[in-house]
Amino acid sequence: MNEPTKGTRSAPTSGPTSGSTSATPLRIVHTESSCGWGGQEIRVLTEAQGMMARGHQVTLVAPPEARIAAVAGDYGLPIVTLPIARKNLKGWSAMRSWLKTAQVDVVNTHSSTDSWLTALACATLRAAPCVVRTRHVSSPVGTNRATRWLYTQACRHLVVTGEALRTQLQRDNGFAAAHMTSVPTGIDLTRFLPGMPEEARQSLLLKQRPALIIVATLRNWKGHQYLLDAFAALPARLKNWQLLIVGDGPQEANLKRRVAELALQDDVHFAGYQRDVVPWLQAADAFVLPSYGDEGVPQGIMQAMACGLAVIATPIGAIAEAVESGVTGVLVAPKDAVALGLALQQLLGDAALRARMGKAGQARAREQFGIEQMVQRMEEIFFAATAIVPRHF
Repeated sequence: MNEPTKGTRSAPTSGPTSGSTSATPLRIVHTESSCGWGGQEIRVLTEAQGMMARGHQVTLVAPPEARIAAVAGDYGLPIVTLPIARKNLKGWSAMRSWLKTAQVDVVNTHSSTDSWLTALACATLRAAPCVVRTRHVSSPVGTNRATRWLYTQACRHLVVTGEALRTQLQRDNGFAAAHMTSVPTGIDLTRFLPGMPEEARQSLLLKQRPALIIVATLRNWKGHQYLLDAFAALPARLKNWQLLIVGDGPQEANLKRRVAELALQDDVHFAGYQRDVVPWLQAADAFVLPSYGDEGVPQGIMQAMACGLAVIATPIGAIAEAVESGVTGVLVAPKDAVALGLALQQLLGDAALRARMGKAGQARAREQFGIEQMVQRMEEIFFAATAIVPRHF
C-alpha cells in the first residue's frame, strides 16, 4: 500500500470506542524540549503510549540530554534526539531537516522552545504536517504579534490542561474559544488505588506514624518552603505526623537546609525521585501541594485523589477544577504559611473529615481523570486537525 501524502488523510465519521484500534492510524510526533522532569513529561509519555495502544504510529523528538529521552524506552516509545533544547539556528535547522523527510501527519508540541522551532520549521516547508500545541501551565502568554502568530496561525489547534487556562487565554490574549480545547491529564486508574497505609509504610521502611505527603519536583514555585514552615508550626497534638517529600529537583539542597534549621530531621523524609509513586501515596494519610505558579491540574493531585487521599492545595491554574474546597480537600491562599498551617491542623486533626474528602476525591478521579478520556479526546483533536489540508508556504 502506498503511503498517503502528508496531511491529506480524512478523519473517520466517528471516533473509536474506548480502548479500540483506530481504523485510520495517524503518524504522530510529540516534541518536548524540556530537559527537566515532572507532570508535563509524564503526560507526554502516557498520552503517546495510549495512542500507540490504539494503533497509531507515535515518535518522540527531544534533546539527547533530556530525561524524557532516557525514559521513553520504558514506555515503548520510539525516540529521535535532536538539538532542540534551545531556540537557535541549529535547533531550527535540525527540526526542519527531520520534518522534511519524516512521514508525519501531526506534530504535538509541548514547551515554548520546541513549539517555536517546530512552527518556524513548518512555516518554511512546502508540505508541512499540521501542528497541535499543548499548553500545560498557567503562566501568562505574551501579547506581542509573534507570540500571537505562534498560538493562532502556526498551530491548527491549542490544547490546555484545564478549563481555567482556556478562560485565561481567551480573556487575556483574545484567543478564540473554538481554537482551544481543555483536555485534563489522565492517570492509570488501575494502578492508583487506595491502599493500607500501615502495610505500605512497613514495606517502604518508614516510621509507623501518620504521614502527610507531597509529590512534586523540587522547584521553588511548588511551595515546599511554605509547607515546611507550616509543618514546623503544628501544635503539639499533631507532632506525631511525618512529612514525606517525594521528588527531586534544583531546590533539594535548600529544602534540606531548611529542614535542619527547623529541627525537623526526625519528622521529614526525603524520598527523592520515585519511578513508581503508588506505594508512597498508599503510605500516606493526606496529600498537600501548596503551589504558587505555573500549574494546570498537577498529576500528583489527581493521583492522590485516585488513591483516596484528601488534598490541601492552592487555587492556582486549574487546580480548583479537581480540588473542591470542603468536598475533596481544602484550598488555601498561595505563599501563606499561616493559612496553610490552619488547613493542616483542620485536616490532620480530623480522621473522619479526611476519610469523607478522600472518598469524594476518589469518586471524582474515577469519573474524570482516566487515561482513556484523555487519549480519546486528543485522538479526536488530531483527526479533526489532519482533516484540513495544510497551507503551502
